[in-house]
Amino acid sequence: MKLDRITSNPNRMNGQPCIRDLRLTVRRVIELLATYPDREELRQEFPELEDEDIQQALIYTSTYLDDRIIELRLNNETVA
Repeated sequence: MKLDRITSNPNRMNGQPCIRDLRLTVRRVIELLATYPDREELRQEFPELEDEDIQQALIYTSTYLDDRIIELRLNNETVA
């Protein structure tokens, strides 16, 4: 998928990836999704943010996550 809404400019927001050259970073969009579980409330607070912006921010972010297996130590205690 082409991420045409994600922009990066060294002179804006310290070169962080932004949404459509706005002063709204991809990181901030992800934080907003966690803060505003109700998308309608999110739209009211940030009317410039479109559904496609959110989708591309999620896709962009997911490309930085590695699939790896992490072994978790199990506690030897038993539950009664």
